[in-house]
Amino acid sequence: MNSSASSTTLQTEWTKDASQRIITESTTPKRRVRQLTTDNRTLEERLTAIRNVRFEDRHAADLEARVPAPAGAN
Repeated sequence: MNSSASSTTLQTEWTKDASQRIITESTTPKRRVRQLTTDNRTLEERLTAIRNVRFEDRHAADLEARVPAPAGAN
């Protein structure tokens, strides 16, 4: 094998390794972004549910306050 062929083979192997490394390094953040997006959506749904429950609790308390106490309950 002459030095030119050896150099080309080495460069091709390095390029394949570099490509694989770049793909791997690119995939990891993409997965992380997907996971964080999913986590964020879940937290937003939970927060919405909690807000709805708090609103319903306040609304129920307001309605209860408007209902007169039965006679003789004092």
